[in-house]
Amino acid sequence: MIQSKQDYKKYLLEDKVALGISQSNYKSKLKNIILPNYILRFEGLLRKCEYYKNCKKSIFGKIYFIYIYQKYYKISKNLGFSIPLNVFGPGLAIVHYGTIVVNANAKVGSNCRIHPSTCIGASGGYSLAPQIGDNCYIAPGVKIYGNIILANNIATAANAAVNKSFLEENILIGGVPAIKIKNMNISQIIKNVNNQ
Repeated sequence: MIQSKQDYKKYLLEDKVALGISQSNYKSKLKNIILPNYILRFEGLLRKCEYYKNCKKSIFGKIYFIYIYQKYYKISKNLGFSIPLNVFGPGLAIVHYGTIVVNANAKVGSNCRIHPSTCIGASGGYSLAPQIGDNCYIAPGVKIYGNIILANNIATAANAAVNKSFLEENILIGGVPAIKIKNMNISQIIKNVNNQ
């Protein structure tokens, strides 16, 4: 969770790296004007909202938070994302536009790569939601729900329904309900992960 301006800058940088965007230069800024990267804009507004909500407690900070949250809400709606603040760690990579629904009580570590048509939510009317570790890959159509824990370095196969905890690291899970499919090296899927 962003607790300082230094954290804010770190999150922005790691999100860009996860999205495969090189350092800002004249050419990339010009390209972004002609062909805007709306996912990058969304993630930038997400991090800015988190920074102002968590760190700026003055009246002016609160007013500015309301202003940028309106922009964040609008772009969220246009892209099909329902992602609350303070859920994802640094290095978030949203791969495509499309429906992504995340419960506000969920927590996801750093370096998450997530595809559309996914849901991370509570189950059965309870407020407890999944707690997901670092370096996770959430494939298209995956549903992760309930009071469960997923360890670090876990990949989910497309259309999996994950309703139980997986505490073993470096595995691929999939199926309905999800089971362990095989051991795997997560850096084959998430390129910005340092070898563990």
